[in-house]
Amino acid sequence: MRRKENRRPLPRRPGWRDLRDEFWEEVKGYIPKPKRRKKPGGRPAADPRKLLNGIFYVLRTGCQWKMLPREYYAGSTTHRYFQSWAAQGVFRKMWVHCLREYDDLKGIAWRWQILDSHTVSAPVKGEKNREKPD
Repeated sequence: MRRKENRRPLPRRPGWRDLRDEFWEEVKGYIPKPKRRKKPGGRPAADPRKLLNGIFYVLRTGCQWKMLPREYYAGSTTHRYFQSWAAQGVFRKMWVHCLREYDDLKGIAWRWQILDSHTVSAPVKGEKNREKPD
């Protein structure tokens, strides 16, 4: 028997967390079309805009996929699409598109840009066997 979830949906304020229409029009071409099913029937394909809204919500807030608000799809569904789209390079293409757009609008000084992913461990704070402070 399936247990009923006790979580109540939050009141919806349309548009406050959603992608702007202008942004959606620019990036919707990068999202792959859903595959056609061989057999008729079954659940319809998920709406890509609603999925992208859910993915950006998780990335923006840092919440767990399972805690995705009900106004989006289930966390497992959204996460599955996120992994699939990431493997297909969808987000990389969107990122490159947005960088080019920003470069056209404001300009990016590419000569001094740097990316460094090196992590540094904390410096040693003393010897191992030193006296403990009171």
